[in-house]
Amino acid sequence: MTSSPGGAVPDEPPRTTVHLLRHGEVHNPGHVLYGRLPGYHLSELGRRMADLAAEHLADHDVVHVVSSPLERAQETAAPVAAEHGLEVQLDERVVEAENDFEGLPVAGGRGLLAHPRLWPKMLNPLRPSWGEPYARIVERMRAAIVDARAAARGHEAVVVSHQAPIWMIRLATEGRPLVHNPARRQCSLASLTSLTFVGDELLSLSYSEPAAALLPRAQKGAGA
Repeated sequence: MTSSPGGAVPDEPPRTTVHLLRHGEVHNPGHVLYGRLPGYHLSELGRRMADLAAEHLADHDVVHVVSSPLERAQETAAPVAAEHGLEVQLDERVVEAENDFEGLPVAGGRGLLAHPRLWPKMLNPLRPSWGEPYARIVERMRAAIVDARAAARGHEAVVVSHQAPIWMIRLATEGRPLVHNPARRQCSLASLTSLTFVGDELLSLSYSEPAAALLPRAQKGAGA
């Protein structure tokens, strides 16, 4: 690497940040584990959360916004994209994890023991036995992040996804085991898990909660 007479380093790799934004609260009075089911939209509180995330990112150098195709993610991405005059790009790779409990009133883990036919699905948390393998979630999220980084090279990208995919790529990035207790995920509603790269090398990972003031009002188990 060479320096110019003024001390600058003209060939220094660009710095790029990819923000993984979890969607806001979903209207889910039946506590259904909705997974990839259509028709689940942000609640009024969830829309306020999305607006707070957009306000938080307003002074950031965002040039690329990506969303899971599910309604709640697109509705969270919309104010972020509007703030920067961008179109939202949909990416199937950042969609919610597959889950065999989808459609049942077991959001947040409640009610599972009341369904004996589901018990065999809970035998192997290492895979997990109830849905999409953790390793596959990491693989697709990593590929989406690489593409978002390329699209925003030297700037910032926002990828709106879901709790499980964001948490899985964070565990993998930090070199931690993928097997975990879902109740201990650090990935609240409308939170940001931000990956900063120099060139293609990860420099840092940070976490923030733009909608922290609204979280005590959120429905428990209503937002996966």
